[in-house]
Amino acid sequence: TSESEEEEEEWEPKSKIARRPRLPKKTEAKTKKTAAPRSTGVRKTVKKIAIKEETDVSLPIAPVEDNKMQLVKPKEENPGTKPKSLNRTPEVPKKMEINSFQGKNQNSLVSDEKPSTSVPVVKQERCEEEFEFDEPPSKKIKLNASPEGKPVKNLGGKKIKEEFEMNWDIVQALSEITNVEPWVCANLIWLFQEENTIPFIARYRKELINNLEADALREVQHALEELRTVAKKTHTMIQKLKKEGKLSSCLLKGLLNCRTLEELDHVSAPFKAGSKGTKAQRAKQLGLEPAALSLLQNPVELNLFSYIRHNTKGLANIQEVEAGVQHILADIFAKDKDTLDFIRKLCQQRYISIQSTLAKVSSKNGNERDIDKFQLYHEFSCNIKNIQHHQILAINRGENLKILTVKVNIPDGVKNEFCWWCVNERWRPKQFLKPEFMRLLRSSVEDAYKRLIYPLLCREFRSKLTSDAEKESVMMFGRNLRQLLLTSPVRGRALMGVDPGYKHGCKLAIISPTSQILHTDVVYLHSGQGFREAEKIKRLLLQYNCSTVVIGNGTACRETEAYFADLIMKKYFAPLDVVYCIVSEAGASIYSVSPEASKEMPDLDPNLRSAVSIARRVQDPLAELVKIEPKHIGVGMYQHDVSQTLLKATLDSVVEECVSFVGVDINICSEILLRHIAGLNTNRAKNIIEWREKNGPFINREQLKEVKGLGPKTFQQCAGFIRFNQEYIKTFCSNKKNELGSCTLLTKAGALGKKKSKLTSCASQQPNPLDQTCIHPESYNIAMRFLSLIGGNANDIGKSDMQQKVNVVIQKEGLEGTAKRLNTTVHTLQLIIDGLTQPEGYDIRTDFDKPDFKRSIVCFEDLSVGAVLTGKVENATPFGVFVDIGVGRSGLIPARNITEAKLSKVKKRRSLGLGPGERVEVKVLNVDIPRLRITLDLIRVL
Repeated sequence: TSESEEEEEEWEPKSKIARRPRLPKKTEAKTKKTAAPRSTGVRKTVKKIAIKEETDVSLPIAPVEDNKMQLVKPKEENPGTKPKSLNRTPEVPKKMEINSFQGKNQNSLVSDEKPSTSVPVVKQERCEEEFEFDEPPSKKIKLNASPEGKPVKNLGGKKIKEEFEMNWDIVQALSEITNVEPWVCANLIWLFQEENTIPFIARYRKELINNLEADALREVQHALEELRTVAKKTHTMIQKLKKEGKLSSCLLKGLLNCRTLEELDHVSAPFKAGSKGTKAQRAKQLGLEPAALSLLQNPVELNLFSYIRHNTKGLANIQEVEAGVQHILADIFAKDKDTLDFIRKLCQQRYISIQSTLAKVSSKNGNERDIDKFQLYHEFSCNIKNIQHHQILAINRGENLKILTVKVNIPDGVKNEFCWWCVNERWRPKQFLKPEFMRLLRSSVEDAYKRLIYPLLCREFRSKLTSDAEKESVMMFGRNLRQLLLTSPVRGRALMGVDPGYKHGCKLAIISPTSQILHTDVVYLHSGQGFREAEKIKRLLLQYNCSTVVIGNGTACRETEAYFADLIMKKYFAPLDVVYCIVSEAGASIYSVSPEASKEMPDLDPNLRSAVSIARRVQDPLAELVKIEPKHIGVGMYQHDVSQTLLKATLDSVVEECVSFVGVDINICSEILLRHIAGLNTNRAKNIIEWREKNGPFINREQLKEVKGLGPKTFQQCAGFIRFNQEYIKTFCSNKKNELGSCTLLTKAGALGKKKSKLTSCASQQPNPLDQTCIHPESYNIAMRFLSLIGGNANDIGKSDMQQKVNVVIQKEGLEGTAKRLNTTVHTLQLIIDGLTQPEGYDIRTDFDKPDFKRSIVCFEDLSVGAVLTGKVENATPFGVFVDIGVGRSGLIPARNITEAKLSKVKKRRSLGLGPGERVEVKVLNVDIPRLRITLDLIRVL
């Protein structure tokens, strides 16, 4: 109980809520609110158990979210749609109190029943005002574990909460690791605990997270998982040591201080059951521990000769006894927290370098090509503070291939200063030492440094550098993938996809503007039949009125490009003005033999499927690329060397973010695309498709609730990202009117109960114009109030006069003023304005780059230093950006040549750097023909 009181003092959520009575309605809430803390106080004195019960059952989510919003938001903002929930805060807790007095909620099952009777009342009241939008009681009970204050204390894993608190606060630790303000970290822990997805948080909970980007949210989520893993493993280790009887209070403290897995490993290493045990453990088994401790505390009475046992190995003579004592002392020094802190601090002030050299073994029997790849690292040395992420990953790869030998260099000065400090300060004996004991102490300190501490430091430095480099590599992959997925679609034209090849011919596929396969074929362009095949290609292009050719960048791509460029230059396809573009075919062949492709194109040969995939990648890149496992798209660096679980989690999260932010039309999108919407998964997507096939198209977002497996939480997460084409629905509804008329007749006639209820519900389904926007159903009532404020009509969404009406009101009252008037946050209002003013069919991808269409070609040999060309970014890495300039090899713009001044000011950038798909103007700085390398300078971004 004392803990929860402290939490209340620390966070003061109640007082802040009480200070915000803006609506006249709120007076009643205010009085109740001040009463609420008192009643918990009363109960604290009455009965300890009661408090626990309340913790489990204090049901409504809204109040906590409220507390949350109030306590952590910058002061000037108003708490979104939440004030209404403020009104309701008191009602349910009151009931809860009565319940707990009656002692009814002995277990959570009973409590489940109680709240569910009181909550529907709340829901109905809300339904009229702001769309029923809450969670089922059972979920709330689980989630709302600490109503009194910080929703953070129990986050180190629930088991730890009961028995062990870690000695650090998870919010503080998270804030230090990620450099995000503590109040945002507290909110994020709470939001993730409530099973909110990153796209939902990034778009609809901006005021709670201080407007963070999705990338930053992913970073916090990853760091949080790591901290929880440490806490969980610590807990397991403590339990294990307790069982074995090895747990001392000093060790417990050490374990509870651990923040990383490395620290935990180091602290717990001596207690792991090894095969032979360490040298120190063997010396202890021989009974030398008292001698070692005596040397530090009471050396006057120590006589090492008394430990000699001539017939025992390890105690046979004085040298062996001294060696045993030395091992025990070294072990004590190396496990001491102060000693380790001192050496770590010392290392931070000195020049520590990492070195790589060509391994002796590899130079004899290695593959020449592999060894040449690592030419830069044959004699390489760099300060660990300055080394780049890609250099670490390269060195690691070289070491794994046994081509390089890597070591961390710690200067001798560090060792000397450390040994002096240990002997003269930290481990200074309590009394005068004889010279031979002093010698033994010195050699023990040196042994501890050389055998135990130096290897530990090397492991720490290497693992820290590697994990940072891996994270950066994964983040880079995520950024590149996002840029690629959001490439602007090329709509409204037929496309010919070409999967180039020599012996087996080039596979062709022509697709319609709506992605239907019109024709597939194989042509042999590179076996002397090129001229005859040109006739066939021309006939197909004219027949399907197709003037855009998409060529995959695999084998024979250059020859195929030259073939088409030549025909275009000769105006062979007239009257069609044909253009072509090159597109990455990474993953196309893997997709073409996947079960998904067989299901989608059952009658098509797998080779032809890849041509269809190549064409669709230009028509709708997002819809096509989600079918391929993200790591096969190949826009990162060292993707096979990094943690595959982290890579998969990050890339799946990026795909979810892109698909959600672009949005999907629920009535026409594929199951594969639906899976990636926030909150949905394979089963839920399948259920939605089945519902659609059985009942016809969805008419509004509310109907999603009828789908099996879509509970309130899932609906909350996915609803804002699902769109409805209003024209299509209106047509569908008008066709249905006659049937609906007969439905009502049936109802009057009193048909079977089940049928009757179904039909009445079908009659009540009405299209909602707000369903075509990015506005979330929880904000519909604010949107409607805003529409009445500006005098607009929901049917005018996306029209120019809507924009004018919005501008008039915003210019008059300002965003903040309007938000206060509507009693919402500025972020929510901005989202509503965007939703109402964006034109119908708005797509965020229009701001991104389209493919680069060409009519002619340049060869590698044609390149000259100083030539200015345009190209398209293919891949971005920390050391530079690879640009396709149309010569078959990508050129590299080194990172030092990319400066802020050269980047476009118009586009909003997430970071300093370019991403796949951006068009750039570059100058050739160097052409290395033998190594096929082109070095470029960035002139500007187009």
